[in-house]
Amino acid sequence: MIKPQMLRSGSRVAAISLSWGGPGTFRYRYEIGKRQFEEEFGVTVIETEHALRHPDWLSKNPKARADDLMVAFADDLIDGIFSTIGGEDSIRILPHLDLDAIRANPKVFMGYSDTTISHAACFKAGLVSFYGPALMTGFAENGGMFPYTIDSVRKSIFSAQPIGLIEPNQTGWTVEHLDWSAPENQSIKRKLNPSTGWEFHQDYGEVKGRLFGGCLEVLDWLRGSPYWPPLESLIGAVLFLETSEETPPPSLITEFIRSLAAMGVLEKLGGILFGRPGGLISPELFQSYDDAICNAVRVEHGLDELPIVTNMDFGHTDPVFVIPYGLQVRINSASRRISIDEAAVVNVQCL
Repeated sequence: MIKPQMLRSGSRVAAISLSWGGPGTFRYRYEIGKRQFEEEFGVTVIETEHALRHPDWLSKNPKARADDLMVAFADDLIDGIFSTIGGEDSIRILPHLDLDAIRANPKVFMGYSDTTISHAACFKAGLVSFYGPALMTGFAENGGMFPYTIDSVRKSIFSAQPIGLIEPNQTGWTVEHLDWSAPENQSIKRKLNPSTGWEFHQDYGEVKGRLFGGCLEVLDWLRGSPYWPPLESLIGAVLFLETSEETPPPSLITEFIRSLAAMGVLEKLGGILFGRPGGLISPELFQSYDDAICNAVRVEHGLDELPIVTNMDFGHTDPVFVIPYGLQVRINSASRRISIDEAAVVNVQCL
């Protein structure tokens, strides 16, 4: 995998709308995310040509969205590319992407949710990309970004040092939605639920494998397409999964894992990481998602030595840590430790 050049204070980054036109609907929310990102990290955010377009226009023009991405990758004055928000139809941009151009112009690319589609394209192109906050969500957090997210963004894309130990957030998590159509809500900090830590299932010592995954519902759309990784690239891989704010039932997870087994993927994996379920769901029901994963893996398919870690801090709850596609992650079930022992970016000036 090709690692992109690290970002630093003074870097120019592009804001891009690859799916839903969130900035065109809630411009003030986008501007807050842009400002908080710039002030915290010292970067300059510029918009791609169509980033601020109305959602209806973007929906009708998937090629224009793809063109924005390709122009941003090709532009030597752009150091990184950040999704403004997710959505549900970025899969329509895939026919218009040039993977050779992405490979030839490696740079930091970050987003989550429906941006899983573009991450799959980067993965196929051989580029390390980053499953992390979008400009209108984590970077625009009410009352300022969460320190846990800030720290992970710094370690992942603003430093060429090994990322190291990834620890659970201890300060509380939230999925509360404060209506973006009411700008006065921006000053209200969201209510936090107590952090309960991560759940380690199936104690199997230590494993190491490269990361691939994303939003489960979106990944499911890719199965059978040229953008689903070939089996050989998933041997020993650690699959990270999370569910969206639409709150899919645990049965969807069972069905997805059954499909992986039918494809010959499940038995080849080195481990599974599962983010805290997204959507307005009671924490008391989280166990039903854990049960769905563990039953499908262990009971239905007999893989009782496959490490599974659940209730993790990534995806559609906040705060989050950043996950770099293609890097090796180390899972030690005995010591309950997870680490990435290499840098996700390079510092060309130091080579």
